[in-house]
Amino acid sequence: MPFVLAQNQNSRFALGVSYGVGSEIKNTDYTYTNRYVKLPVYYDLKKTKHFEYQIVVAPEVNFATHQLLNLFFVTPDIPDFEEKRARFTKLKDIREYVLHVGFLVRKPLSEKWSVYAMGSVGPMITDTETERLSKGFSFSDVLGLGVSYKTKTFVLDFRPNFRHNSNAGLQSSNSGFNTINYEFGVVFPL
Repeated sequence: MPFVLAQNQNSRFALGVSYGVGSEIKNTDYTYTNRYVKLPVYYDLKKTKHFEYQIVVAPEVNFATHQLLNLFFVTPDIPDFEEKRARFTKLKDIREYVLHVGFLVRKPLSEKWSVYAMGSVGPMITDTETERLSKGFSFSDVLGLGVSYKTKTFVLDFRPNFRHNSNAGLQSSNSGFNTINYEFGVVFPL
């Protein structure tokens, strides 16, 4: 990662830690808020005259809250719909465990500043069933744009992003969640 590792040209790796917060794209059917911690590992693939290309692997733990607001999302044709309506309309704490694998394209603006676009997808385990997503295996997809500022020893990073969670139809509940997030991080060259 030439941008991040200018001080140590022997390594193509960097390690970060980031914290993010977000909430659902506004709707009247449900609430969903999240906060998360990631430990991204960056690997420098290639540097050209104008761009840098990186692979990112980032384990994440997501702490979410969710509540169904629209009772009629759970329809009478669903078995035990009254019990499910009562259960799903209560505020829930949800834990999600994700392993993101992504690709990042960075454009350095100066020795200290750069901007980038990033996309990632990863398997996710969620510990709570909701009307929108079954408990267990799912996927988390993220698209983001970011800006980085390099200091002498580390890089500060800010990344607004769009996140979609769903299980690709592998389980019965698959409406998923869509959120807008704001992520703040620090990256250290290795």
